Amino acid sequence: MKAYNKTIVLGNLGRDPEMRYTPNGKAVCNFSIASTDSFTRDGEKQEVTTWFRCTAWDKFAETCNNILKKGSQVLVEGRVSVSAYEKDGEPRASLELTVRDLIVVKWPKEEEEESSTGEDSIPF
Repeated sequence: MKAYNKTIVLGNLGRDPEMRYTPNGKAVCNFSIASTDSFTRDGEKQEVTTWFRCTAWDKFAETCNNILKKGSQVLVEGRVSVSAYEKDGEPRASLELTVRDLIVVKWPKEEEEESSTGEDSIPF
């Protein structure tokens, strides 16, 4: 049986996407999303935020760069990988998601006010 790596994350962009091109001309768009989980422990509400570094490629990368903005709430599907590193002598891990599909769930406030279509999401 073959292994399959599929992860779905709902979160908000922490900053505007960054676009670049590889030396052979492939478009690459990088952005980070934060996914926050809320729970109650010992009667107190607590939140844990997990950050995912996302990468989109080719025409999809260009589309992501053109429409996404800091604060956009997105549902992202893709392949996740983990990179280990050290910061100040402490072991850390980075979650990286190669994006295969994305749905904009909610636009940032300024975009909502300018939108006249009334659509809440745009699937790719």
